[in-house]
Amino acid sequence: MGDLVEVEPGRWRIVKPTIAPARSALPCPSIISDIMPPTEQVDGRFYTSKSQFRAVGRSLGLIEVGNEKLKPKRRSTDTKEVKEARRQSLRKAAARFRAGDRPRTSLT
Repeated sequence: MGDLVEVEPGRWRIVKPTIAPARSALPCPSIISDIMPPTEQVDGRFYTSKSQFRAVGRSLGLIEVGNEKLKPKRRSTDTKEVKEARRQSLRKAAARFRAGDRPRTSLT
């Protein structure tokens, strides 16, 4: 488990063995290579470099799936007309309630 060591008079501490974090034998394991199997682009040529493949696609106006940046969608509830209609509806409902109009409920 661990050894009990006195740190200062009256204070003890358990010294636990530390486990080294998992490391790869490779010098830089988090680098992604630019090499890929030969892949045909729309222009009919085969590319083995990811950067060249993407550059040709961009120059032809293509969008790589997963890398496209979508425009933020505007919600219909954000428009002035919808907000004003919602306010009017709430005002109307509050006025009807104040006038004594209550929804009927059936207890069958």
